Amino acid sequence: MYLNSPVTSTESLSLTTESNSEETEIDKELIELPTLSRPTLAPTTAETIYLAPRGNSLAAQKSEELQKTMLGHRHERHLIILQDFPDPDALSCAWAYQLIAQQYDIKCEIIYAGTLSHQENIALVKLTTLPAQRWTTQSIKSKDLSCYQGLVLIDNQGTTSQLLPMVQQAGIPIVAVIDHHSLQTELKSEFVDVRPYVRATATIFTQYLQAGLLALDSSIGQHVKCATALMHGLRSDTNRLMQAQEEDFMAAAYLSRFYDAQLLNAILQANRSKRVMDVIERSLKNRIVQNNFSIAGVGYLRYDDRDAIPQAADFLVTEENVHTAVVYGIVHDEDDELEVVIGSLRTTKLTLDPDEFIKEAFGQDSTGRFFGGGRTGAGGFEIPMGFLSGGNENSAYAKMKWEVFDAQIKQKLLKLVNPKDNPIQS
Repeated sequence: MYLNSPVTSTESLSLTTESNSEETEIDKELIELPTLSRPTLAPTTAETIYLAPRGNSLAAQKSEELQKTMLGHRHERHLIILQDFPDPDALSCAWAYQLIAQQYDIKCEIIYAGTLSHQENIALVKLTTLPAQRWTTQSIKSKDLSCYQGLVLIDNQGTTSQLLPMVQQAGIPIVAVIDHHSLQTELKSEFVDVRPYVRATATIFTQYLQAGLLALDSSIGQHVKCATALMHGLRSDTNRLMQAQEEDFMAAAYLSRFYDAQLLNAILQANRSKRVMDVIERSLKNRIVQNNFSIAGVGYLRYDDRDAIPQAADFLVTEENVHTAVVYGIVHDEDDELEVVIGSLRTTKLTLDPDEFIKEAFGQDSTGRFFGGGRTGAGGFEIPMGFLSGGNENSAYAKMKWEVFDAQIKQKLLKLVNPKDNPIQS
């Protein structure tokens, strides 16, 4: 039952950043979320909050906490920082957050440092006019960051963004962290909603919408496009709903009232570029298969082609007798003269935890930051090459450098896949 009655006093609810089995069971039983009133203008007093708590539902609790957080930051200007290479889940949720924040006169800018190279991501942004901007590590130096009072991390916890350290150096505090990946680092944020057992951040945001943080209206074009983006994000992070749980299906059912099916189909029909197909071909030629793991190094890639790596992993995992695929390459950014080893993991094995597998395989740097992590069915890693970056105009040196990194990565992976094997000796 949806309630709209005002509440004069609210219960004190604790903020938690860790999931537990009790909360998971509560969320699985969630059928309807309470409706929070949507302010027509930015509220001026705390008494204008309309709350309808339902038991101890974590989704309802977090919706209430987020609303209170936004009330405390009215009339401010915030940055929403996405991972360097944002996916549909991150892009759609950032847009939803931006629309929610507008109701409290909070102006948000959505930024990322990398590039959109996956054809579906490009189509999503172009066809929906999703307001995301690329800020490189060079261009941010010319920005006036003093006009921002807070930053928000969505679908990441800062470990996959080159921009976060630079923004934090400007003294901008973290207002909110909303993510569905495993906890990566200690979070110092006013609002935290990290639920690793949820399949998509889009599911979390749809629950916010169901709770009344934003009343979607199918007559408003921006709402329809945002709902379409959320549906795409939910679909992509649940492997076309094949890995979806009850709450994901409930979120999809809610979005089905507002999204544009033809627009979503147009996004999904975006064609792969020739360069992506070349990387997939390289992964097929170079792969080794052991114990149902397919491992492939694809050599050097341009920065703009980085998203070909996860697409190659998506393709390799469909091979017969393969349950897990890992594809990696050296990505070169000519603008910043940087090189980084980037890899993606895809798995259909229910007992394999991508987050644990990648962290165990590659470990962490000197500051304690893991080189990678994951979620259900997928993961990724990024290893900066530092001093060894560049020098590729010498083809013999470039070939030798790749062979060393290729052998080292295979050795670390095969220690977990088959500890008896030594890829360097073989």
